[in-house]
Amino acid sequence: MKAFFNNKILMITLLVWAIAQVIKVCLGIIREKRFNFKWFIGTGGMPSSHAAGAMALATTCGLDLGFDSVAFALAVVFAFVTMFDAQGVRRSAGQQAAILNQILDDMYWKGRIEADRLFELIGHSPLQVIIGGILGIILASIFYRMWS
Repeated sequence: MKAFFNNKILMITLLVWAIAQVIKVCLGIIREKRFNFKWFIGTGGMPSSHAAGAMALATTCGLDLGFDSVAFALAVVFAFVTMFDAQGVRRSAGQQAAILNQILDDMYWKGRIEADRLFELIGHSPLQVIIGGILGIILASIFYRMWS
């Protein structure tokens, strides 16, 4: 267990991801003037904690193992796939859910169907992903220097 907590790359990645989640919750509270626990565990929102965590992983791999290492290359590819998915595929699915929910609302109010709403906030805008990635690089660099 001690080795797990001494893994600098893993701990920095998890810390950056958690900070991004807390920022997302705080911005949600400011924006909506209420607390919603789903913001802690849900996807979507500003900043992208997926992008922050993935970029923190790549950054700490590069700083610790070298920017010419296989681990860094794998982490960068993982980060790009994660960020592409966050703003591409999942965002499209969220937009489709919004449209389907509108259709269900229309059908419900006409008395034709009663169904649960689909989850709409499952993806990120490109700006949310970019900000998350930048946050991940900056925080990982700071924490890496503090850890060393």
